[in-house]
Amino acid sequence: MIDILSKRYLYFLLSFIIIVPGLVFLAVDGLPLSIDFTGGSLFEIAFETGQTLDTETINAIYEDAGIDDAQVTTTDTGSVLIRSSFLTNEVRDQILTGMKTAVGGEVTVISFDSVGPTIGAQVASRAALAVGVAALGVVFYITLAFRKVQNAFRYGVCAVIAMAHDVAVVFSIAGIGARFFEWQMDALFLTALLTVIGFSVQDKVVVFDRIRENATSLRRLEYETLVNHSIVQTLQRSINTQLMTVEFLLLSLALFGGVTLQEFAVILLVGLLSGTYSSIFVAAPILVLWEKREWSTWFGRGANA
Repeated sequence: MIDILSKRYLYFLLSFIIIVPGLVFLAVDGLPLSIDFTGGSLFEIAFETGQTLDTETINAIYEDAGIDDAQVTTTDTGSVLIRSSFLTNEVRDQILTGMKTAVGGEVTVISFDSVGPTIGAQVASRAALAVGVAALGVVFYITLAFRKVQNAFRYGVCAVIAMAHDVAVVFSIAGIGARFFEWQMDALFLTALLTVIGFSVQDKVVVFDRIRENATSLRRLEYETLVNHSIVQTLQRSINTQLMTVEFLLLSLALFGGVTLQEFAVILLVGLLSGTYSSIFVAAPILVLWEKREWSTWFGRGANA
């Protein structure tokens, strides 16, 4: 039988290596929040065939209107996306007139969306509340579902720790993307994050449920052996369900879905992969670590005893 749990500290180290760089980028650069959370305007325009404006000219037009934080991106279809602080209708019309004058032709407005600062702050606070409620709900549900198992509360706590691991991975990927690819945390990021949390909890429940079943039928086994046996039994199911179906679809979306969906697809791809990984290599090993109280030997205090 495959011995997974004997190398649990290597899995913890791997998670540490994946999570820390992105979180360091976020700590240094700050959260790359989009207008969905900070408030602001998103202006998408298109020029006539053969006409265009470079980024410097667009920034100069915005600065003439009193806006000095415009971020210009060109999409796959040739349109131009401009993110900036909140624009009133008067300022928007002034910018549009300046672009028409600079390009010497018509400018087509594809979309114009604005979010006020107050609404953005409410979205951010409710997003944090949703994650917190999800964590408490997981602890309550798993503790209730596993109430006939000894130390049922541990299963809920370990599931939340592993879920926090997946959330940290998502933020780490977002931090790396923000540093090197100018990604931003928007409503799609929140959607991906909550989806990862849901899939993460589902995977943990599947693994823990198998441990619960084996705790009755194989109760004479040593706990670490029992947990390892349960992981091996669910390993094929996890690989077939996640890797062979969802992950391949998300990989295709990340490669061919275009700029607007690429960030969402990559974050969801890595997040769901992390959810499967943490169910096997984080949540279950923490259960064994807790059962054995291995922290008492980390600093050599319990080794001699």
